[in-house]
Amino acid sequence: MTAGTQTPRGPAGRAAPFAPDGPDGPLDPAATLAPARAQLWRDVRDGDEAGALGTVRAAVEAGAGFESVLLDLIAPVQARVGVEWAANRISVAQEHAATAINERVITLTAGAHAPEPPSGERRNRRITVACVDGEWHALPARLLAEVLRLRGWRVDFLGAHTPTPHLVRHLHEQAPDVVALSSSIPTNLPLAHAALTACQAVGMPVLVGGAAFGPGGRYAEMLGADAWAGDARDAADLLEQAPVRPQVAIHQAVDDLPHLVDQEYSMVARTRGELVKEVLHELEQLFPPMARYTVQQRQHTAEDIAHIVDYLATALYLDDAELFTRFLDWTADILTARHVPAHSLLIALDVLARRLSDFPRATRVLDTARHAVGARQESPNTGENA
Repeated sequence: MTAGTQTPRGPAGRAAPFAPDGPDGPLDPAATLAPARAQLWRDVRDGDEAGALGTVRAAVEAGAGFESVLLDLIAPVQARVGVEWAANRISVAQEHAATAINERVITLTAGAHAPEPPSGERRNRRITVACVDGEWHALPARLLAEVLRLRGWRVDFLGAHTPTPHLVRHLHEQAPDVVALSSSIPTNLPLAHAALTACQAVGMPVLVGGAAFGPGGRYAEMLGADAWAGDARDAADLLEQAPVRPQVAIHQAVDDLPHLVDQEYSMVARTRGELVKEVLHELEQLFPPMARYTVQQRQHTAEDIAHIVDYLATALYLDDAELFTRFLDWTADILTARHVPAHSLLIALDVLARRLSDFPRATRVLDTARHAVGARQESPNTGENA
């Protein structure tokens, strides 16, 4: 073997996942952590918690800062977990197991790399980080909480699915400087709106983040948030640069979203159960493959229809047809990956359009979506014809 060609080895004989310096000085952590990301992905995919912990600890020992490990190693791997599930390359059970492993690894690694207690002005900075009511994807908020602790903040991390009354009570008791609310699923945005307005009503500025708030945080501004950040690093940097101050003390949903006065969102949300039953019943008549569905497949179909109605309601809440269309495009990809004819979506949309024909905004949203789905079915890239 030629001298110098051997790959450095880490714990348990693994290739060292991180090289802190190159010939010209420090390297980009995101780039140098690429081998570790590949290894951590294999660990979580295979359910190997010990291996995942070893991979992360090796990266830290090799010189990666813990913040970079959180944001450039664990976060991208967790994002890949979602992508692989959507592509039907891992099961729901594997997705849950992988997420649990990442959360466990963060806990164990954070305990061994606790920051020094803050002093001076830093000692007085306090933030509450929480997921909005109904939001169970807590890892993005957890990453922010850990990054802020590393940067000297006193952090109250309330975790997933924090009911708004409990959040407000906590704010009264602890009086933080700012609240950070996380939401990954757009259908939680009405609850997120209620939470942020409740926080602002007690004088707390609200920073929001998460995929639910749309590309570029478009819905954050619409819902009256005081600030938005695209990820944990951006959020921490924003909070470091200047304090987030409340822009609005007290406001109601219709103050931010005047279109809600037409009650279309309320009516669709209130009749959700009836709409799901009607669509499911007509789908059974109009989509022959359903006659061969198992009980489990029928249950999954009902769940899919419920998601469609929920996203329609959210699109009405925000008056944004594009949100609904993006969801249907994603759903069509999921169905295709699972070998379910995506044109069944058109049947469901047709039923909803007939049922909601007296609702002008709902009709407009559904017409836009039906056109987009129909165009998708005619595209040669989909591999399916209507």
